Amino acid sequence: MNDWDDVPDDVVQAIASRPVLVTGGASFIGSHLVDALVALSARVRVVDDLSSGRLANIRRHVDSGAVEFVRADLMDAAVAAEAVDGMHTVFHLAANHGGRGYVDLHQAACATNLLLDGVVFRACNLADVEKVVYASSGCVYPNNLQTDPTERLFLTEGQVGPPYDADNMYGWAKLMGELSLRALHDDYGLKSVSCRYFTVYGPRGHENHAVMAMIARAFIRQDPFEVWGSGRQVRNWTFVNDIVAGTLLAAARIDDARAVNLGTRERIRVIDAVRQVLGHIGHRPRIRLRRDMPTGPMNRVADPSLAEQVLDWTPRVRLADGLRRTIDWYVRTHRRGEVAARLPQALTKR
Repeated sequence: MNDWDDVPDDVVQAIASRPVLVTGGASFIGSHLVDALVALSARVRVVDDLSSGRLANIRRHVDSGAVEFVRADLMDAAVAAEAVDGMHTVFHLAANHGGRGYVDLHQAACATNLLLDGVVFRACNLADVEKVVYASSGCVYPNNLQTDPTERLFLTEGQVGPPYDADNMYGWAKLMGELSLRALHDDYGLKSVSCRYFTVYGPRGHENHAVMAMIARAFIRQDPFEVWGSGRQVRNWTFVNDIVAGTLLAAARIDDARAVNLGTRERIRVIDAVRQVLGHIGHRPRIRLRRDMPTGPMNRVADPSLAEQVLDWTPRVRLADGLRRTIDWYVRTHRRGEVAARLPQALTKR
């Protein structure tokens, strides 16, 4: 499904010619989802305040008339009500979010997601939207499970439960979003699914996320090359096209407000990902470990078994291949001097 030319019939039936809303649709993941929805002949509306999204990401669709674009703040209840009016499916990706530096250092900003999600979900319920597809996060998983990088750990959906221990305000807000959708399903019958995204990367990504920060540092030939933390942190970076494929399948195949992991089984240490990036770019700097900087959990990797069973979804892009595609895009679309000038601020801001 990565190139949208081999899509299962039920996904086509769920999307084709349907009116769909993508909140945050000018963002990194959102714009890739918009690409896929347009390719599937959906009638797409995007609402985005452009606080982190870029209209350039979807400009060709807007100019062609394939996408209706509205720049607005969805925390305004009137805006949300108008945005969801007449929509069959709402893909809710809008959020105040960023990478590790952002979610650790901007707690109050991330808390606004509690209001945003509540307003959007209420509007969907009142407007009798058929389905809500929610972009959740691996940040909902308990911190205490993710402390030992030597443990061969794969997080399963059922491990999110009392006593909850989400990752910072961002994780708590995503957890509350999931629980809100379950309540709306149980009380009012609102169909929904929460897709737990794990460390997404790819073209159009922002440097406040780890892989993009690595690529940017290598691109500007940073030396010493900074790595936040010990480098022993374990992640499962997931290519954006695989995330979009899983999201579309979830939209077609899950209605009961359950959550599903979308992430690879590749267990990769941060330092090993750094070495892959440096190898691709051909940069051989000294490595400087910044243990004073935000690092997040030491061991966060998804178990995608439920997605495999229920969605028939398996990630197709391994990190080595995804890095090559992402680096090619980054080098082609960025200028070294401009990146060097803005990188210190970009690492912790939207």
